[in-house]
Amino acid sequence: MTFEPVVFIVDDDARARNSVCALVRSCGVPAEAFSSAEEFLAKYAPGRPGCLVTDLRMTGMTGLDLQDRLAERGIRLPVIVLTAYPRTRSTVRAMKAGALTLLEKPYDEEELWDAIRKALSHEAASRAEDNRRSQIQARAALLAPVERTVMKLIVQGKPNKLIAKQLNLSVRTIENRRHDVFDKMGVESVAELVRLAIEGELSE
Repeated sequence: MTFEPVVFIVDDDARARNSVCALVRSCGVPAEAFSSAEEFLAKYAPGRPGCLVTDLRMTGMTGLDLQDRLAERGIRLPVIVLTAYPRTRSTVRAMKAGALTLLEKPYDEEELWDAIRKALSHEAASRAEDNRRSQIQARAALLAPVERTVMKLIVQGKPNKLIAKQLNLSVRTIENRRHDVFDKMGVESVAELVRLAIEGELSE
């Protein structure tokens, strides 16, 4: 099942929370609001696309704590941090923890929307890259063990004769395996195969 991207807003200040929600919805994007990091973590279903807008200082779990929990769970939502205290050590930590940007309260609405738009675009690109990688790995899973070995050696730039010698097989056999690899991976050249191996993280 595919989900529409959502802007998830976490802030213990109801007025601030509702203000961000109103801005996002006025731009035609769904928004869901949470009064605490704990509430968001309890309700968020991993895999839902979108981005996260969170306050830095909150009662209970802070925005930094929330970033840490997301990282621990392997959740890669782009994060935008809002704070009334932009010149603190915590803001540096937030950026080092992977926040895409940090905006000072009171924020400019156009600046916040621009940050949200970029975050959603970043997440969509990352998701497309993950899907592409999964598709390539699914193709590679169809290869027989000897075909995977041949593919690895082709990607390393070794010619058929050297591959045949290394695997103690005939050159004709390697040529056949090479054809099978190209067919199953859906490529027509070594350059395409190398590119797929890199995109699918198959070169190791």
